[in-house]
Amino acid sequence: MSRAVFAIPGDKDQRTGGYVYDATVLDRLNALGHETAHLELPDSFPAPSDADMQATFDALAAVPRGRPIIVDGLALGAMDPARMDRIEAPVVGMVHHPLGLESGLEAGHARALLRNEAAVLGRVAHVIVPSEHIAATVVRDLGVARDKVTVAHPGFEPAGDVTRPAAKKAHPPLILSVGLLARRKGHDVLLEALGRLTGLDWQAEIVGKAHDASIAGALEVQVAKLGLQDRVSFAGEIGAEALQAAYARASLFALATRYEGYGMVLSEAMLHGLPVVSCRVGAVPETVGEAALLVAPDDPDALAGAIKRLLTDPGTSARYAAAARARAKALTGWDHTARIFAGVLERITS
Repeated sequence: MSRAVFAIPGDKDQRTGGYVYDATVLDRLNALGHETAHLELPDSFPAPSDADMQATFDALAAVPRGRPIIVDGLALGAMDPARMDRIEAPVVGMVHHPLGLESGLEAGHARALLRNEAAVLGRVAHVIVPSEHIAATVVRDLGVARDKVTVAHPGFEPAGDVTRPAAKKAHPPLILSVGLLARRKGHDVLLEALGRLTGLDWQAEIVGKAHDASIAGALEVQVAKLGLQDRVSFAGEIGAEALQAAYARASLFALATRYEGYGMVLSEAMLHGLPVVSCRVGAVPETVGEAALLVAPDDPDALAGAIKRLLTDPGTSARYAAAARARAKALTGWDHTARIFAGVLERITS
């Protein structure tokens, strides 16, 4: 019998930062001997149907009192606070970032999501977050007591096989961006910035699945409007090995994000020694430190200037690449992350 349960909405093996985090922690908890069962919740969260909400509470209520449940925030933040008392087992919320902070939400809807998540988190035993920024956010904006919040940074493994020769860089230089085709990731801003750099030699690849079909379609239209069809490609969702190869071919990494609760792809880029350009939002400054050129969000001119600097100034590019490698050396592995989870689970059941 498992000692804990990890409840995750939909397919846990999706290739997005939050799902990679959850699935890896689940695997490592079991590998470390802290037996944790996977409970798949309906994939309709964060906007579940009444039937899916009922099925979720039925499943969580069936977990015995002594077996703690980690619930991913994509589901937890949208759950009905009034029904939380049905769950006898202690609940740990894994909050990657509050649902109400997603970009593009209507203001009233965003406020309602934050109120609901605050009410739910007031009924859980503990909250785990991926960054100090999110820790401060749930304390300040959602009313969670600081002693109920634990930071568990994502884990990372060394990039590639050091015994293999270094991969050949793409020519012309490849600008890589990785993230869902969703408004929050700011790919529209990146495209506008690239449209200002047509006088330079480069190519760009955007990796990530179409989270929102309308956003994906608008990005394709934007590429055509800017005349970038021969320079910008959308790779869609790709496997781990193909993604590692993309990092290895790239000359720089750019993410025009509007908000990140951590930004795992930024650390992955630094692990590959890539100079990074991103935005001064959310947990991004905490994630990259001094190892990236950061600009204001929604500012394609500033983003274009930062990318141009790295493309045209080899000395600057080399300095940021070296800073990225140095920053990456401080990253911890997934076993460390899983042990933090295990410690929380043991504390709340002791």
